[in-house]
This record gives sequence, C-alpha cells and structure tokens, in this order.
Amino acid sequence: MLLLQRLDEFALRARQNHVTALTSILRLTFEMNKSDVPDRPPGTAWEVFAAFAPLGVTAFGGPVAHLAYFRTVFVARRGWLSDAEYADLVALCQFMPGPASSQVGMALGLKRAGALGMLAAFTAFTLPAAVAMAAFGLSLSVFTIAPDAPWLLGLKAAAVAVVANALLGMAGTLAGTARTATIAAAAMVIVLLLPDRTAAQLGVIALGALAGAFLPQPVPASGAVQAPLVGRRVGLVAGGVFVALLFGLPFVAQSGAAMDLFDRIYRAGALVFGGGHVVLPLLEGELDGLVDRAAFLAGYGAVQAMPGPLFTFAAYLGAVATPFGGIPGAVVATVAIFLPGALLLVAALPFWERLRAMSAARRVLAGVNAAVVGLLAAAFYDPVITGGIGSVPALCLAVAAFVALHHWKAPPFAVVAASGLIGALVL
Repeated sequence: MLLLQRLDEFALRARQNHVTALTSILRLTFEMNKSDVPDRPPGTAWEVFAAFAPLGVTAFGGPVAHLAYFRTVFVARRGWLSDAEYADLVALCQFMPGPASSQVGMALGLKRAGALGMLAAFTAFTLPAAVAMAAFGLSLSVFTIAPDAPWLLGLKAAAVAVVANALLGMAGTLAGTARTATIAAAAMVIVLLLPDRTAAQLGVIALGALAGAFLPQPVPASGAVQAPLVGRRVGLVAGGVFVALLFGLPFVAQSGAAMDLFDRIYRAGALVFGGGHVVLPLLEGELDGLVDRAAFLAGYGAVQAMPGPLFTFAAYLGAVATPFGGIPGAVVATVAIFLPGALLLVAALPFWERLRAMSAARRVLAGVNAAVVGLLAAAFYDPVITGGIGSVPALCLAVAAFVALHHWKAPPFAVVAASGLIGALVL
C-alpha cells in the first residue's frame, strides 16, 4: 500500500509539472505573438486633439522648446508615458529625417489613441501655424510688396540672426569634435562650390553617412525599452510607400504643376536631417524658379514668429509658388512636407529597438548630422546673408537680434516682430 501511495503521489506531481510546463509554454507563445500587435490605445482621438490644441497656439521657440513642452504636458502633468519611454521616442525621432518635434507629437498621439490619435495630434499642433503662414503668403500675392520694403528688410535681418543662432547651437552639439567639424566644413565647401545646389546637398548627406562609418565608437544607447506602437507589417507598408513616393514622384512630376510642387517639397521633407532650420537650404534649392528669393526669406523670417513646427513654412511657400499656388498650393505643400516624416515614423517604430542597438547605425547618423551642419552653414551664407544683409544698418539689426536670441534668450517671435518694426522705422 505504501508503495502504491508513493506511486500515486509521484504521478500527481508529474501531471502538475506537466500542466505547469504547458501553461508556461502557452503563456510565452502568447506573449511572443502579442509583442508584434500593439495594445488597445488607452485614450481617444478627441482627448489627444484637446491636449495638443493649446500647444498649437502657444508652443513658441522651435523644436527644442517643443520637446520640453511635450514632456511637461504629457509626462509630468498627464502621465501618458514615463520619462524613459519619452526619451526613447525623442531618440527615435532625432535619428530619422523629418520634423523631430512633430514626429514626437505624432508618436504621442499614436500611443494614446492609435492612428486617429496620430492624426489628431498632428492637426492640433500644426494647423494654427500652417493657416497663419498660408494667410501671410496669400497677402503677399494679393498686395504688391516691394522686395526692398523696410519691414521686409527687417524680417530678412531677423532671419540672419535666427539661422546664425541655430547654426551655432547645432555646431556645438553635432560638430563638436575635430572629425565631425571636418565633415561639416567639407560639406559646406562642396555645396557652395558646385553649381547644382540640390544634387550637392544630396551628395554631401551621402558622403557624411559614409564618413560617419569611420568615426569613433559612439556612446551606447540607453537601456529603455519602448513597446512597438504598430505592427511590423504596417511598418513595412509605410516604409514601402515612403520609398515609392521618393523615387516615383519625379517620374510623374511633369504631369502638372501641383504634382511638381508636391514632388519638390516631399523630397525636401524626406531628406532633411536636423529639424526645421535645416529644411531651408533644401527647400531653397528645390523651389528655385517657383518662389522668388525675397519672398522666400520674408517667409522664413515670419515663420520664426509662429508657434508650432517650423515646417509650416511650406504652407507659405505653397501659397506664393507659381504657377500653382494660393490655398490649393498651401494644402499640397503642407501635406508634402509632413508626409515623409510621418511615414518614416510608422516604418521605424516596430524595428527601433534593434536599430538603436547598432553602433554602426549611430556612427552613420553622426556623420549625417555633421554634414547637415555644413548644409546649414552654406545656407547661412547663401541665401541668408547674401539676401538678408544689404546695408550696414541691416547688419547692425541682425547682430542686435542675434545677441537678443543667443545671450538674452529672448523669444524668437518677439525678436522677429521687433526686427520687422525696427526695419519699418529705420531701414
């Protein structure tokens, strides 16, 4: 009897262990399958829109300031995500081409309320400045404004100060070593010397990526883990659409003025690393012949006085472009400038953890970022300085605006508004 009792106990334990092992296998299988399927979003698109709407009319200061606003509102105040998760999203969006702060905002909306939340975040954060810039462009087309209007000269001087301040900050962060500074200087020289500005810009970005492969080992990525917000299949589709548009649009650009405008601005949005200020040289090259240089610089000065993303500059360019402009041009240009960044964000999210762990990828990015500094330096000379400084008083105004921005930390919108007023009075 004792032997039978022990045999029964042994069989019972074996069955329990078998059930436990089977349960563990099933749980692991479920988690593996679940890892590629995003959890149900905890919020609604309306909630996201209501949270971003105030930022769309108050978030002055450019991309860095926007990221600080986002952390205050969505991490500290609303608790939508942790600091580690937020830092991971910021790192991803800094890694890719496109408007970094807008991409972070879209990712926050996606995390909170899915695809509709992503659209709601983009609309609430972008629409106010886009409408204002389009209206400014329409006013230039309705009312004839002389290229040497005093207030316009003030805005051009402000653009010189803004780009100088951005260039100085980016050079210290992205080209602060001997090797990265050399990449930046070489990029600037190539862009300024070659006659085809657009081809030169694309070439130096490629050369920067190649040179980055020989940079020293980068700092290891942080250990924060961000759960995928979209599945891999969706990411692959988004990446395919991005590539198809980038290489396919030039073949259909000749079908009409609207498609030509979309192709030019989409390409600029797809290839700009480093944020809103860096889109200037790409857009200036792409829109040669469609937008007058004086109007281009006036709009670049005006967008500094707007809240929200600097990429809303495209709405202004679409409004003043010829032959296809006005309100339709503003809509086409706005969609074209933001679409590549949104597609890249969705494409990268499912694969970000693997990508960020690759030291080679971070070295390539460092080389690209250094080349971007060179692009901005070339644009600072031409067209910003050559088109914005035409007299000693204009130079004095630009220097004063730079000091106000860089040393006194004055808000960019206040500096731009004051420069326009001073220009109207003294230039």
